[in-house]
Amino acid sequence: MIMGMNLSYRYVPFIIFLFVLIGCQSESALPTRVPVLSRPEEVAVVEDAVAETAVSINIPGTFTPPPDVTIDPALNFGDNSPLGPSVTPSITPILPTSTPYIAAGPPTRTRIATRTPTPLPTPTGSAPIAPAPNPINSQFPVITGSKLSIHVIRNNDKGIMDFVRFAQPSTLKVVDDLGFTSEVRKASPNTIIVGRVNQFDQNYEGNPEAAARAYVQRHLTRYLLNSEVDFWEGWNEPDPNLENMDWYARFEQERVREMARYGLKTAIGGFATGTPEVNEFALFVPAVETALQYGGILTLHEYGAPEINFLYGGALPGYPPYPDRGALTFRYRWFYRELLEPAGLVIPLVVTEAGLDGIIGNRPGPDGYGWQDFSEYGVARGWGNTGSEAFMAQLAWYDRGVRQDSYVLGFTVFTAGPVGHWHNYDIGPLLPMMTDYVINQR
Repeated sequence: MIMGMNLSYRYVPFIIFLFVLIGCQSESALPTRVPVLSRPEEVAVVEDAVAETAVSINIPGTFTPPPDVTIDPALNFGDNSPLGPSVTPSITPILPTSTPYIAAGPPTRTRIATRTPTPLPTPTGSAPIAPAPNPINSQFPVITGSKLSIHVIRNNDKGIMDFVRFAQPSTLKVVDDLGFTSEVRKASPNTIIVGRVNQFDQNYEGNPEAAARAYVQRHLTRYLLNSEVDFWEGWNEPDPNLENMDWYARFEQERVREMARYGLKTAIGGFATGTPEVNEFALFVPAVETALQYGGILTLHEYGAPEINFLYGGALPGYPPYPDRGALTFRYRWFYRELLEPAGLVIPLVVTEAGLDGIIGNRPGPDGYGWQDFSEYGVARGWGNTGSEAFMAQLAWYDRGVRQDSYVLGFTVFTAGPVGHWHNYDIGPLLPMMTDYVINQR
């Protein structure tokens, strides 16, 4: 026997054989790794390149939605749209039958936490008066309080969730770092979350419908894993010009339809500051109509520099100036008042990037990028006594304007949780002041 027990030597070969036999048994398979909800930026490009070569876009002709997804039976999910040009929009859109985020009345806020805000000082200079109210769009409720919120690249600042918890913002924009949206939903149940997954190869090549399907399939796993996101953006800051706007409109139409097959809602557009021109946006109207049919929204970006109201009141090519529109901020009013409102195609809008951006060309003021680079200029112009006060006063000016347009659900200031060169735009130090501002506006 082993360990003190008497064992005859004739059994030793048999015991050795048993140990060898046990060691040759096959190992059990390792568990499959659960896909992560967000990836470090340094490996994202490599992983996307691998995913693009492996993805299959052979989607069945019919789709059975999950039990918890409600699909409008009037929508045709069978053919998923032919690979052909988009149709000319009709005058009367098919409005979504159920849109929980723009219900008939202001949303009921669930108070998760309370905070005693610090009143903001009144600007000392002659800051411009907010635009006059726009009485159109009675189908959208007037959001009570501020429409100011934040754009988040990484949830790496305690102030981000403090802002969500105490301010209960109307909207929130998140990029790539998507996992914390479940925490956002618990802390602020009524916040509309707009998400985007970065992709850098944006080109207007090939069939736009095929390109849209491939785009959705490439990111579909991450979309489905992050179900708290209400609307998914596609391309970031496209500028198709007249030459490619029809292609891009068809791309967005098919992206809306493809997303809807999986019970997902879409944010179309994503246009950069100062784009597009009105005649270019006219070619994008078919995408607006399709988005309305599937309960989608429109997003775009609006910046100014060295002040947020730079070129406010200026004209666009082919149009006279108006005192309550701008070439940069409040540029969206040209699209709505010249095209969408007359056609009955008023779509909910979220300005998913806003603030100060020194990259804007042909402007006065000092060199710079983010809001801190224009602090002294803002103080000198009478917006506030400090750089922080000056920037907050400019955001309040913009907030007073967008609150007059009922179709604007909110605007998100760029950016919290920055990485790389985006640190020039870091609003982390302002998050407590922004929280207090939103609370004060209730």
